[in-house]
Amino acid sequence: MNKSESIAKLSASLTKFQSEIQSVKKGSVNPFYKSTYADLASIIEAIREPLATNGLAFSQFPSGQNGLTTILMHESGEYIEETMICTPVDSKPQSLGSAITYARRYALGAVLGISTEEDDDGNQASTPKKFSKPATQNVESKKVEIMGKMKQLGIEPVQKTKEGWEKSVKANFDLELVEGNYDKIIEKLNASLA
Repeated sequence: MNKSESIAKLSASLTKFQSEIQSVKKGSVNPFYKSTYADLASIIEAIREPLATNGLAFSQFPSGQNGLTTILMHESGEYIEETMICTPVDSKPQSLGSAITYARRYALGAVLGISTEEDDDGNQASTPKKFSKPATQNVESKKVEIMGKMKQLGIEPVQKTKEGWEKSVKANFDLELVEGNYDKIIEKLNASLA
């Protein structure tokens, strides 16, 4: 993390900001994890006024290859900043844009100390894998997994139909949404979410 020599004024203002911020509306749904989250627009709407009231501002911008830098600034000139790497599923601009949008939400929540996701108490990370599913159920669950992970990255088709998802997968991964490609698509998605 990079920071100004002193962050005393920034820290005091951030403390006030955190005591004043109302909860961020979690109006978007992740159907795969059956959870809700705050989209980027909702987060910015909720934080804009309390940040300004406390002499704080933020900026986020692409940096380097696939990097996103988030900087929290105080009117005194004090600041803290960090850069994270966004790993898109491929080199298409749309994929990088999706990865950056996803990263922006998490970076803002982290730097401001606000919740933008439902806390599942680590359940998703600690749920044991089941290996005894029938093949047809496993195939269907992989398709659902693909759609859920695409939504996590902000990749959603214009039309939420079977054909819409097929076009979106083809456009983003250059792969057909067919059973033989499910594992390849999931592998690319996991790399982007890592």
